[in-house]
Amino acid sequence: MIELSGVRRTYLRGTPQQTLALDGVDLDVPAGQWVTIIGSNGAGKSTLLRIVAGTDYPDVGELKIDGNIVTGQPEHRRAHVVGRLDQDPMASTAPGLSIEQNLAIAMLRGRRRGLRLSVTKARREVIASALEPLGMGLERRLSAPVGTLSGGQRQAMAMIMATIAEPRALLLDEHIAALDPRAAEMVMAITDRLVSHFKLATLMVTHNMQYALKYGDRLIVMHQGRIVMDLDGERKAAMDIPSLIQTFHQVSGADVVTDRTLLG
Repeated sequence: MIELSGVRRTYLRGTPQQTLALDGVDLDVPAGQWVTIIGSNGAGKSTLLRIVAGTDYPDVGELKIDGNIVTGQPEHRRAHVVGRLDQDPMASTAPGLSIEQNLAIAMLRGRRRGLRLSVTKARREVIASALEPLGMGLERRLSAPVGTLSGGQRQAMAMIMATIAEPRALLLDEHIAALDPRAAEMVMAITDRLVSHFKLATLMVTHNMQYALKYGDRLIVMHQGRIVMDLDGERKAAMDIPSLIQTFHQVSGADVVTDRTLLG
């Protein structure tokens, strides 16, 4: 579903601040597989997600989504197959619009919108059905401005927005980082349910090693623009945080490795 071949990305090329963000990354994520990604600051995690989303482009290499080459395709051209959620609940939604207006716009992602009414009776029914499993009562507050919701409620709603148009791939860039522990647990449980229900090829960047090990089918560790660890199945299930740090030290060659070094 998501295929990267030899992807390189350099920022500020030819200047003293030149930075190699991705160094020949190869990655193949089949439909339905959930990949968690960790690594230190500057490892290339967010750059990887931006390239898949279409908000950035590789200097070298190829990207395929659902078998189609989309390497130079802009974000809006692949929006119907790629759902996204960033870490800031304020940025993922439009606070001045109602719950149903936000979700109706999300339903039309990647389609021509024109000037037609976005909230119709049929869409309102779909929106209410999608919100009901959250258990927050948002399906009874469809006309409420999103700005009145808590951060956890907004991020939970944003998860519905990212998946309501039934994309094939989902990108999560530290989507629980701004939440308190209770809200983070809630959003992760919702994420788990939606990824499983829609069988989404999912890339989740996180700085939480516990969640990286607990959730998903596969764990990738990035360092200096490269994938230095790729664990799935029994290898991932057998890993705990101390052994993850030790293995990272062995494969990366870093002199001093702690949880702070690994996760920034």
